[in-house]
Amino acid sequence: MSSGLEAHFRNILREWKRVLMEEVDRTVHHMQDEAANFPDPNDRATQESEFTMELRARDRERKLIKKIDEAFAALDAHEYGFCEQCGDEIGIRRLEARPTATLCIECKTLSEMRERHVSS
Repeated sequence: MSSGLEAHFRNILREWKRVLMEEVDRTVHHMQDEAANFPDPNDRATQESEFTMELRARDRERKLIKKIDEAFAALDAHEYGFCEQCGDEIGIRRLEARPTATLCIECKTLSEMRERHVSS
């Protein structure tokens, strides 16, 4: 991958991570500001349910941030954009759609087919 493309994907990943980190900060402030001890059990349950959903979303984002950091490491090692399974190039269009992709479309498709077959 050319240094220009590497810089392009670094910028995409950096911006994506920045947005996710802002969302984490926003969640922390929201939970601190909105935390209340409601006397009504229904109101308390609703708040706890909302917090649980928010924390679940943040957990998914935490995992995504880890993948973004792994993509940065691959960029540093000049291994970004190559399939972890077969070693072929992943393809710019796929990386544009999913900058944290580690498998080419063929290997990802096979992986999903195996996954469906095992869970059936």
